[in-house]
Amino acid sequence: MKNQGIALITVLLVVALATITAVAMTTRQQLDIHRTANIINGEQAYIYALGGESWVKQILLRDKNKIDSLQDDWATPIPSLPISGGSIQGKVEDLQGRFNINNLIDSHSEDIAIFERLIHLLELPPIPTQVVLDWIDSDLELQIPDGAEDNAYLPAYRTSNTLLSSPSEIRLLMGVDKKSYQKLLPYITTLPTHTPININTAPLMVLRAVVEELSETEATDLIAARQKKPFESIHEFLVQDTLAGLHVDAHNLSITSQYFLFTAHVKIDRGQSQLSSVLHRKYDKIRVLMRSQGGL
Repeated sequence: MKNQGIALITVLLVVALATITAVAMTTRQQLDIHRTANIINGEQAYIYALGGESWVKQILLRDKNKIDSLQDDWATPIPSLPISGGSIQGKVEDLQGRFNINNLIDSHSEDIAIFERLIHLLELPPIPTQVVLDWIDSDLELQIPDGAEDNAYLPAYRTSNTLLSSPSEIRLLMGVDKKSYQKLLPYITTLPTHTPININTAPLMVLRAVVEELSETEATDLIAARQKKPFESIHEFLVQDTLAGLHVDAHNLSITSQYFLFTAHVKIDRGQSQLSSVLHRKYDKIRVLMRSQGGL
């Protein structure tokens, strides 16, 4: 009887271990299946996002207006549209409605003034223009008195000594914390050529930075005017009653744009993808300058 009891316990123990092993294997298999499904769905979502990018390219190419404004077809956000197993939504933004940080490489006094006014209007801690210049210029000579070359960042990293390729690089500059960066981000861009600001798409803060001493009320009036009828020339903008007596440098202004940002968010089951693409439109062609699965 004693031996039979031991044998029974041994059998029960073996069965219990086998059950635990089987459950563990099944659980592991289910996790692998879900993981694989998420990866596949994520890849499918990215392909759909690329499809949205191709569609936006065609919209931009079909835009034959002599000006670019927020009344154009490309400026209409793509609402959440159903697709097989999920949804897609997106939008196109005019990057020339923002201030191009890389404009500072030319050290034009008006570009510097716009940047400094934008920092002031956003109530951010001062970001010396010389810090930005030392980051993007090609030499290691320190801008006096507020510059910052390699010695300010070592041993963590060095200055890039080339144009900024993404606004996120601003976060690396001396004196730029996370809060300041996030507040500045909607109003800046990093384009490869010197770009004027499109007065038909620039947000309120950028308009105030472009026009010295422009109040919030006056900027709101300008935006209301362009909503009724976009400005068809720089002259039409400059003769607005709102700007009477204010200094405006027309060389930094434009009514057309070449650079756009397309962002898409796609969900398929539990998989998702976010695509950000910088598009350059020129001579009836669209070129993708940068593509990121996330923010830029």
